[in-house]
Amino acid sequence: MTLSCTAQAAAYQRDWTKSLRARLAAGEAYAFANADTPLEVFHALGMPVVVNQWWSSVIAAKQLSALHLDASERAGFHGRLAKYSALPLFAAQDGRPESQPWGGLPHPGLLCARASADDHPLIFAEWARLTGAPLRILSAPGHDAPAPDWWTPLRDPWEDEVGTARLDLMVAEIADLTALAETVAGRRTEDGALAALMARIDRQERLFDETAQLIADAPRLPVRISEMIPNVMIPQWHRGSDWALAHATRFRDAVAARIAEGAAVCPDERVRMMWIGAGLWFDTGFYTRFEDQGAVFAWSMYLPFAADGYLRADHGDPMRALAARVIDLNEHLHQPPWAGAWHVKEALRHRIDLAVIIVPASDRPSGYGTNFIARALNEAGIACVMIDADMVDARAWDGERAHRLVSEAIDRVLQKGR
Repeated sequence: MTLSCTAQAAAYQRDWTKSLRARLAAGEAYAFANADTPLEVFHALGMPVVVNQWWSSVIAAKQLSALHLDASERAGFHGRLAKYSALPLFAAQDGRPESQPWGGLPHPGLLCARASADDHPLIFAEWARLTGAPLRILSAPGHDAPAPDWWTPLRDPWEDEVGTARLDLMVAEIADLTALAETVAGRRTEDGALAALMARIDRQERLFDETAQLIADAPRLPVRISEMIPNVMIPQWHRGSDWALAHATRFRDAVAARIAEGAAVCPDERVRMMWIGAGLWFDTGFYTRFEDQGAVFAWSMYLPFAADGYLRADHGDPMRALAARVIDLNEHLHQPPWAGAWHVKEALRHRIDLAVIIVPASDRPSGYGTNFIARALNEAGIACVMIDADMVDARAWDGERAHRLVSEAIDRVLQKGR
């Protein structure tokens, strides 16, 4: 039942990583950046960029996280750091090729993060001290009157919703980041490159929007979230490229074909679940373990957020549209009132019966914002189960307990429906 485009996405990322190593060996500089930064600056310049959280997920998937987290605590780093963001730093401090995915990465030419959590600037400052790379920390200015239904105004008339003063600040910081990237790369961004990139990203995200709606409308889940995630996130890391746009089309068409065939992940589907939070990268098989109960994970944030989090009309000013995209990007997923309202909207659209929420206590704000999300879902009549776990730290993962908690919650949903 695996989609052929899933293997194609994985192969592209593997080949891209190999080509990246060759480019770096030839002396080309690359950026290392957090996921909620304006990666478009680097894409428009043609500068390679490695995303911190993607690299963290790869380290965890390769079962290397315990090695580096243990070493970090022996070195004096406290265990309450956001491990999802700090794990690549710890791997870099180790430095041994044999303990890194694919032999590891050389030192970056540029580092970039947003101050969207207290520890992110400090983690990246340590990266800068370790590597000598120049660092840019972008602001995360507070919003004085956030609209709970932010996804509607932000697609087009975003100026009033974001706020002119906040946008002016972010535009200035993106312009400064662009100038630094050009200096490090030794070339200038071509005229019109950012506008053309933003237009292609708009088309890509609309394809993902169509795909999310196809899955929401399907009578039964046509594709597992373990396939949705690579088919959306790998193109997102390369968003706006010709390959990413073509792959978004392939994925939409493959999902549509699966639905037309009447295919279903679980023919006896009785309970639809949503996974709230980042992926459980060291144990993605967890998502399939409840299908014998007729329960499927029909939703994760990655596909629907590709549209709601990224679609921004440029109104002739692509850098300002980019500022409107990134200024609250991470906050929309985790902070009230934004996160609760969005997850309720998505739960109702996908006919969700049960929300499974990962609670990474050391990863703020995602660890603490979960309580507000759960309250909003409960008020909407959607059952929730909370799992204390970290996305990349398998050391404290109690898979049996997590399985029992979710299984018991499924049974309660089924009992209530009888």
